[in-house]
Amino acid sequence: MPHAPPDDAGVALVGAEQAPVLARPYYGDGPVSPITATLAHVPELLEATLPFVGAALGPGSLGARTKEIAVLRTSALLECRYCVQSHSVVALDTGLSAAEVRGLRGELAVDDAFSDPDDRLLLRWIDAVAGGRGSAPTELRDEVRRALGDPGLVELTLTVGATLMLNRYCTALALPTSPAVLERLAREGLA
Repeated sequence: MPHAPPDDAGVALVGAEQAPVLARPYYGDGPVSPITATLAHVPELLEATLPFVGAALGPGSLGARTKEIAVLRTSALLECRYCVQSHSVVALDTGLSAAEVRGLRGELAVDDAFSDPDDRLLLRWIDAVAGGRGSAPTELRDEVRRALGDPGLVELTLTVGATLMLNRYCTALALPTSPAVLERLAREGLA
């Protein structure tokens, strides 16, 4: 039987001891994320989703810092509390400053937080993909393509798209943020 959800959670978290057989390999020896613990309700989706998310958001040609810029900015634009909180910590761990994290979260002007023109270009593309409707501006796409090449443009765009999917999932199900993340955010002045 899955653990009962906290009062404000939208779905129960499946503990390792209750995990279906197909989900058990994703549990390992330690605690799992709420994403894993909720996807375990439907192990067939867990088996498809986690490898995709790992490939889309994991190591790639763009580097961890760039990926975290994309994930945190997209999450802030979609107001995904769980992802903003969790990825603020990851962003710090990939070398982003507290001011840059605040800029990505919309607490500071992006131009005040990021002086590098390449970072500002990335952010313009992320904002267009995550916050726009229809096609992204052709001129902007071409500028990002010149800066990153086709593989980089594809990887960045898919990082934003996968984050959009996760943001809606985490927000709709009101996934809880771990106490350790909340404590770290408080220590960093980002709570």
